[in-house]
Amino acid sequence: MFYKPLNSTIRCADGFSMSVQASSTAYSTPRNNVGPYTTAEVGFPSQEEDLLIEYADNRMEPTETVYGYVPRQTIVNVIVKHGGIVEGELPEGFPFLKAASHDSE
Repeated sequence: MFYKPLNSTIRCADGFSMSVQASSTAYSTPRNNVGPYTTAEVGFPSQEEDLLIEYADNRMEPTETVYGYVPRQTIVNVIVKHGGIVEGELPEGFPFLKAASHDSE
């Protein structure tokens, strides 16, 4: 088995961020290092997100927990809700929905 580097954190146009990982050590489907993936592990979002909360390991601390086996469409919905991706990486099989425009701070 080979080592798979972590994806860099997704940052959306409105400032929302989250880690989205899929590998043999993440809560993803399939649980391997090649994909393509239909679910992924989301970790440590920058704010509570209603679309993700049902997948939270610890609902009492929504920004300090991981979210296992989150369906690809749910992750896409979160990204769209927050204006698209400004920077970061997604697992294989996930559409990269780049923000339409973003002014650097």
